[in-house]
Amino acid sequence: MIETVLSLLGGWTWWVLGLVLLAVEALAPGLFFIWFGIAAMLIGVSALVVPWPWQWQVLGFAALSVAIALAARHFFGYGAAQPADPTLNRRADRLVGRAFTLAEPLHDGVGRIRVDDTMWRVTGPDLPMGARVRVSAAEGATLHVVPEDPSAGPA
Repeated sequence: MIETVLSLLGGWTWWVLGLVLLAVEALAPGLFFIWFGIAAMLIGVSALVVPWPWQWQVLGFAALSVAIALAARHFFGYGAAQPADPTLNRRADRLVGRAFTLAEPLHDGVGRIRVDDTMWRVTGPDLPMGARVRVSAAEGATLHVVPEDPSAGPA
């Protein structure tokens, strides 16, 4: 029975399938189904011109779908897009490279700095309160700092 239905595959059947896939793309955007719809329509055109056996039509549709999807991905650059601002939601990473004044002394490698209206936990070499430090790295909500003046040593 399935073979009978598949043997009836012709150009118009592929056109209908292509239009259905394009309609699905319109309802569920994301540029996924459009490539399968285009492949079905191209197979429909070729099936109207050359009466292929249904096996070749299905094989051609599968191959053309993969080829068109890969070509579209290559030419249109789909995939992992780089954000315009990679530190947008990572405030600690935005502070790397900036200089601040210690609000509390760095004692046993731990202290605090004030950034705007927020106190941040910092780690680094022991330094007195008021020393200028530069944020060298961020790990979670902890900032790693180094003395801004290289001649400043432990307190």
